[in-house]
Amino acid sequence: MLRSLVLGSLLVATTFSSADAQQWARKMFKVTSHDFKTVARNSKTEFAFELQNIYEEDIHIAAVRSSCGCTEPRITKKTLKTWEEGSIVAALNTKAFLGQRSATLTVTIDRPYFAEVQLSVRGYIRGDVVFEPGEVAFGELEQGTEAERTVTVSYAGRSDWKIVDVRSVNEHIEVELLDENRSSRRVTVRMLVRLKKDAPVGYFHDPLLIVTNDASMSSLELPVEGHVASPLTVSPASLFLGLLKPGQSVTKRLVIRASQPFRITGIECADSAFKFKKNDKAALMHLIPVTYTAGARSGKVLETIRIRTDLKSGKSATCTASATITEQEVAAKP
Repeated sequence: MLRSLVLGSLLVATTFSSADAQQWARKMFKVTSHDFKTVARNSKTEFAFELQNIYEEDIHIAAVRSSCGCTEPRITKKTLKTWEEGSIVAALNTKAFLGQRSATLTVTIDRPYFAEVQLSVRGYIRGDVVFEPGEVAFGELEQGTEAERTVTVSYAGRSDWKIVDVRSVNEHIEVELLDENRSSRRVTVRMLVRLKKDAPVGYFHDPLLIVTNDASMSSLELPVEGHVASPLTVSPASLFLGLLKPGQSVTKRLVIRASQPFRITGIECADSAFKFKKNDKAALMHLIPVTYTAGARSGKVLETIRIRTDLKSGKSATCTASATITEQEVAAKP
């Protein structure tokens, strides 16, 4: 219902006023403003304004411009088909600017109709606190790997300034304050950030909240991001077998990879209509033929295939297999 109503509005967009044109485009954005609050100098400070194409026509983002050099915008995906998602990323330039800053980002959409959407950001960049580096970047790590990164926090001002607490919403990240050096007007603290071995597979972007004894601006955020990758991958993750008639067979192929040679010890599926071929040799990559024979009942088929290996801790991976069985054609009577 929402889709048809939205489409109806879009079809008459050529007669809209500029305010109306902005309104239909604005509906695609989850939020249109963001407050970075207080951040340190040299910190990587970004926010993604997410949007989704809720219309039937393709949406094309032609450009985005900023009213202030303190904020640099970029488009992650210019063309969005129906229900596709993208974002406008706003990056606060904490290296070149200090103090209270704000900017308006104007997003220009030129297809299927012209519209502009204004996004706003603001934040306060402290010149007396510097992070080096400006983020904790773990990069890509294999699951089960512990990783550590060191960050230096420098403060210029009161000699009694100190970090009193460091918090994270991610239970798989822990922080240790290693040492600090003090002079008459400068404090330097080395901080160790550790990603635990039990971190789950997936991307994470969970900033640390650094709490200080500074009464006026007591907290700062330090970005932490990375990707924990599974040691075992299956491609494709979703195996589509096609439109099949009852009794018809089809064979597709799965590619299973790991970072070290491994053996496949078993392949399981609840539906006996699936058959697999494997070998017992150790290799970095295995090509597994999957044969499925459609049953007599029409409809959709959705099954999980689990591949077990001899990797440490009995690592296994899964993929979903799907097909649609069509009704058997009835022969015409002579």
